[in-house]
Amino acid sequence: MGRRDSYALGKYQRKVDESLEAIRKKKLVPRISAKDPKVWKAGEAHAKVIANRLGWLRVTETMVGRCGEIDSFVEEVRRAGYREAVLLGMGGSSLCPEVCAETFGVADGFLRVRVLDSTDPATISAVERSVDLAKTIFIVSSKSGTTTETSCFHKYFYEKLRAINPAKAGEHFVAITDPGTSLEREGRQQSFRRVFLNPADIGGRYSALSYFGLVPAALLGIDIGKLLERAEEMKRACAEATSSENPGAMLGVALGELAKAGRDKLTFFLSPSIQSFGSWVEQLVAESTGKENTGILPVAGELLPSPHGKDRVFVYLQLGEGEAEIISRLKKLQQAGHPVITLQVSDKYDLGDLFFRWEFATAIAGALLKINPFDEPNVKESKDNTNALLTEYLREGKLDSRQAAAHEGELSLFFDRKTLKGAKAKSSLREYLSALLKSKRTGDYVAITAYVQPSESNDRVLRGIRRSIGEKTKLATTLGYGPRYLHSTGQFHKGGPNSGIFLQITADDRYDLPIPDERYTFGVLKRAQALGDYQALVEHKRRVVNINLGKDVEAGLERLRGVVGRVE
Repeated sequence: MGRRDSYALGKYQRKVDESLEAIRKKKLVPRISAKDPKVWKAGEAHAKVIANRLGWLRVTETMVGRCGEIDSFVEEVRRAGYREAVLLGMGGSSLCPEVCAETFGVADGFLRVRVLDSTDPATISAVERSVDLAKTIFIVSSKSGTTTETSCFHKYFYEKLRAINPAKAGEHFVAITDPGTSLEREGRQQSFRRVFLNPADIGGRYSALSYFGLVPAALLGIDIGKLLERAEEMKRACAEATSSENPGAMLGVALGELAKAGRDKLTFFLSPSIQSFGSWVEQLVAESTGKENTGILPVAGELLPSPHGKDRVFVYLQLGEGEAEIISRLKKLQQAGHPVITLQVSDKYDLGDLFFRWEFATAIAGALLKINPFDEPNVKESKDNTNALLTEYLREGKLDSRQAAAHEGELSLFFDRKTLKGAKAKSSLREYLSALLKSKRTGDYVAITAYVQPSESNDRVLRGIRRSIGEKTKLATTLGYGPRYLHSTGQFHKGGPNSGIFLQITADDRYDLPIPDERYTFGVLKRAQALGDYQALVEHKRRVVNINLGKDVEAGLERLRGVVGRVE
């Protein structure tokens, strides 16, 4: 597998070769295989956390023996007349199933799998309307069993099924969680059709090859044995002590050394049939490395501006031939001095290979960056802020007392003078956005975070805004929907280097949905999540502006695109 890869690293090749030799002498690969936590951090406290997150190194061996159990469950579901599945999850619980669904589609006679990972009321309502509840099975997927969004999704749809048939509502539900969680208990109490208990020593973003990824994959009709076989082949290749022949070590060392040299924007080109892999690897790399004021920022789905800064490394995941335009573009980038890595993918089942290779490479890169790639210390900050805001809402009946700094039509702009010092009081909305983008420095990036319904029309306009910002600033850009990005790039935003410029987009919901057994709605939860993350960014002195679109999201986005187009 490694022999099909191409590394055009130019002047960085020598440093990468030296690093490969250094990790060989330090026996880093055998130590990782032996689950030695000191590869990343010394000290008892770190060792305890890391040791409980290394199960991904052996999970394929375990899951090969569970394929029969999973396939039997899928056959039972098909015989019971289910035609669709909705996965209720966030981050590591939802991204692999989404990649599998978008890459493979659904095989004849199997279940279409939809992923719900948004607290946006319009999104939840759209999912509900798109399925026949009586023929739909819901997968409640949470490692901790207490993920707020997943728990609320579970409550909402469980009540919907109880209204149809109280005695059999539980038959429509499956849980995937760690042993001993509250979700396991609820699954037993509510007579779920199945409760899958995942190995507890696997973090969410490293769980693709466990029950979290394989159960939804099998429901789609994917041959999970074949997927695991590809992963096993890569695992054996990644155990190779000769680092230059080890595909995971080679990739990880290249990424780590390039990041240390300032090439920390990992920019992806992906063949169309595996385009969705970018979302999964984005979470893995950003959440694993973005801490202690360092990290590697994955950039996926970007319509690239030109010329590029000297902070880029380009990775092309190539499935098939005939992508002459991409190959030509990469050749020009290479000639301009940018490092370019090409990884050949033989077919869609090589996702198994890619899942493990990137997990191993991320672990190696984390060791070179001297961080713990298995924790997510800053994710909790936004969660704590959200919970505090919900408590305030229940006590005071309101969430947000900020005064807008500027208006244009239905658009309202909010900012904090501590983080956007170049803005003048009483400026127009366009002038505030101009001040935000003019605050750029070499090596910065722009993150657009949108708390609106993920839809084709919204996506089209947001991509246009992203492209316009990229062309104006010549910086790397990212686009994430809230709250899903909080479980992905959100860690990098707060824990990584202070090089982010943030455009947060929110809107007022036209209608709302209740959450059973809660005193707040999905709309309130979404607003609290957005405001909680905004507060966390301000606390970390990040440059951030919040634009509220009003109630007409599509019209608001179009107006915002026009404003961004006029920014100087």
